[in-house]
Amino acid sequence: MYKVLIPIALLLLLAGCGLADVGAASATSGASAAEQVKQGKQTEARVQQQVDAALQQDAQQRKGAEDAAAQ
Repeated sequence: MYKVLIPIALLLLLAGCGLADVGAASATSGASAAEQVKQGKQTEARVQQQVDAALQQDAQQRKGAEDAAAQ
């Protein structure tokens, strides 16, 4: 009987002082942090694509300049 009453009593005490809300806030901030990580990875992928495109464009310009110089 005490095994059931003790957790219930602790839960009521925590709810009474507001600590139960901390768990809900932590879950919300955890989901927010996960979303930020996801957005960060998407941004990183987008930037990497832009860098790759710039490097490719630079290589094409160099090749064009080398070809023009060779003629």
